[in-house]
Amino acid sequence: MKLSVLSSGSKGNSTLIDNGDTKILIDLGVTKSYVEEKLNELEEDPKNINAILITHTHVDHIQGLKVFLKKYHPIVYVTEELLSLLREYDLDAQYKLYENNKAIIGNITITLIKTSHDAKGSVGFVINDNNSSCVYITDTGYINSKYFSLLKNHNLYIMESNHDVKMLMNGGYPYHLKKRILGDKGHLSNDDAAYYLSEFIGDKTKTVILAHLSDENNNPDIALQTVKEVLDKKDKKLKTLIVAKQKQRTDWIEV
Repeated sequence: MKLSVLSSGSKGNSTLIDNGDTKILIDLGVTKSYVEEKLNELEEDPKNINAILITHTHVDHIQGLKVFLKKYHPIVYVTEELLSLLREYDLDAQYKLYENNKAIIGNITITLIKTSHDAKGSVGFVINDNNSSCVYITDTGYINSKYFSLLKNHNLYIMESNHDVKMLMNGGYPYHLKKRILGDKGHLSNDDAAYYLSEFIGDKTKTVILAHLSDENNNPDIALQTVKEVLDKKDKKLKTLIVAKQKQRTDWIEV
């Protein structure tokens, strides 16, 4: 299994998962044309996308969904709560519900975890194929400890590292927005990401991608340094630690 983060941040999010037989997009918060362009760069045909997973219905996660579905027709996997929300957008979509918080798409298994965000029904994913696994968590104020055992020792983590607390508090955002970001239904800070990763990373873990960085309240170097320092203190070893960027895809990353 391999993946490419096509875009990550407040202006739009989308990630491609591909294990050769099955191709899945997580979120489609950028335009159809942008996704087509990035898929073509990766020598992937948009017609071959089998499924789309939606984390939640904020615009930076579903902006291009309606137009993409009108041209292509992958199955959209949803919870009942997300389905009721997406129906308001009058999408030309074929939906499939998760069963017991799981879905099997080709030979990839998706397991849901509930996230804590100011969007109804928000979720993250644990993604497994026969030989590898990855975790995808963005847009959450915290991660419930009941999921810790499920989230331990995967090959790759895409983890929100939205803001540096000092930059946020000293920045120009109004107080109510700062409070929202810092709250239990907001976003993970660099320190939060570092803590959770230090709890989850195991001997199978090779790669961490820091995601959904704020343009105004974070800096890639600060995010990387914050996480690296905590992981070093906990003696957590990685082959690769990188930042996913806005409107710029990563190369293929093997899971």
